[in-house]
Amino acid sequence: MEGGAQPSSLRDPPGPGGAEQDGVPGERDGGEGPPEVKRSQPLFIHSSSRPVPQEEPRASSLPAIPNPFPELCSPSNSPILSSPALGQGPPREGASHVVKVFGEDGACRSLEASAATTARQLCETLVRRTRALQDQSWALVELHQHLALERCLEDHEAVVEVQSSWPPGADSRFVFRKNFAKYELFKSNASLFPEVMVSSCLEANKSMAHSELIQNFLNSGSCPEVQGFLHLREPGRKVWKRFHFSLRRSGLYYSTKGTSKDPRHLQYFADLTESNIYYVTQGKKLYGTPTEFGFCIKPHKVRSGVKGLKLLCSEDEQSRSCWMAAFRLFKAHCPQYGMQLYRNYQQAQARLSQPSWIGPTPLRSVSDNALVAMDFSGCTGRVIENPSEVLTVALEEAQAWRKKTTHRYSLPAACQSSPLSAAIHRTQPWFHGRISREDTQQLIGRQGLVDGVFLVRESQRNPKGFVLSLCHLQRVKHYLILPSEEEGRLYFTMDDGQTRFADLIQLVEFHQINRGILPCKLRHYCTCVAL
Repeated sequence: MEGGAQPSSLRDPPGPGGAEQDGVPGERDGGEGPPEVKRSQPLFIHSSSRPVPQEEPRASSLPAIPNPFPELCSPSNSPILSSPALGQGPPREGASHVVKVFGEDGACRSLEASAATTARQLCETLVRRTRALQDQSWALVELHQHLALERCLEDHEAVVEVQSSWPPGADSRFVFRKNFAKYELFKSNASLFPEVMVSSCLEANKSMAHSELIQNFLNSGSCPEVQGFLHLREPGRKVWKRFHFSLRRSGLYYSTKGTSKDPRHLQYFADLTESNIYYVTQGKKLYGTPTEFGFCIKPHKVRSGVKGLKLLCSEDEQSRSCWMAAFRLFKAHCPQYGMQLYRNYQQAQARLSQPSWIGPTPLRSVSDNALVAMDFSGCTGRVIENPSEVLTVALEEAQAWRKKTTHRYSLPAACQSSPLSAAIHRTQPWFHGRISREDTQQLIGRQGLVDGVFLVRESQRNPKGFVLSLCHLQRVKHYLILPSEEEGRLYFTMDDGQTRFADLIQLVEFHQINRGILPCKLRHYCTCVAL
């Protein structure tokens, strides 16, 4: 628009035609209002009526509406405003869409994205905007609060397409948070797929180890046949019955007669290729589930309401995790996706091998390029040219600095009351302050029940103590950290003084390298970013 004022935006201006470049989302100021309507373009009036599917454009009872301004239409558009244009419809290629993303603290940020923007691209944009540490565990979660359902979007899924499937006015949203379990099935698959749940596969491969068999399935782009007991909710009732289910290449079945696999007793249950799999977060409250480990199969045609949902419930978290991983593999290895899930994992691993800076290229000043390593141990300084010697000197300086830091935090108790030493751990991303035990377990559960996920918080029972909350074998365990004083020096311990640490930072760093009294090392810390 020549001579006109350009709209305020935090992103680079789009290329010709107003389309986003390469499908990368941009941020839009405000984000509350609709996208700007350009001149010489028809204005499509959005209504709350349900859109008519594209396959049957003439099945609607609404007549075609003549366009009073056909000269404003582009040559590719029709001078007739058909009835599908009155609803939301599928996202238009080349058009920009506003996507709202929420953080775990409830804050919201509006982003502008094209129809081709994927969940991975949107997460990368949010990582840059929030200046978070880039890794493969950031995820976009689809949350339906009124149904207590949530699922993690796969990296290749189109965000605008998922958002367009929500019913108008529904309490649905995207949440940006960590999910350490996203690619755990490719790392510790033997523990994720218990031998008892894939026994039918082992019968045909008795000479092969269980872990080797599962790895062969993943490498070949197929899904192991999973079986086990699940609780099924009868349609239209709050009655749950226990059946033996089997996941096969043709779909999900359950047996009407015990564990029989006779075709006469197998009942077809669901087509997973045309459905999405969700975790049920408040199963006992909303659906009366027998346990807290519920999940749901939601067909694409079900837009709102409980009707049409296929609710299931497992006996424990390990069983539910196995079923959910098998469903993801089954869906990702269907013909239209191929081995998409495994390719997503390979691409995430490739991104980890790239430099660790945030952003495409680091900005360096002229003075940064002129920096060299120097040795001032002698009478005169010299430039260190050997790279191995540079690394050795850097390690020696780091060790000397660590000794000074340890000595500073190990001063007598009179100096320990300084504000710096008392609050040094509060600057760490793994410290969550005064959070309750229940909220801790929910936070770790949302970010993935993976071995080594942890956080440190203040103790609710001991006002001077702290608690290390750690996930191991899909269960959250809590370890009390108590301060103690000996010979005028303050230290922290978890084993009655046998292992002592000058501060909480030293305690966490030690257990990230050594297991100590813990069942596993500290691998991933829970963190929440502010949008």
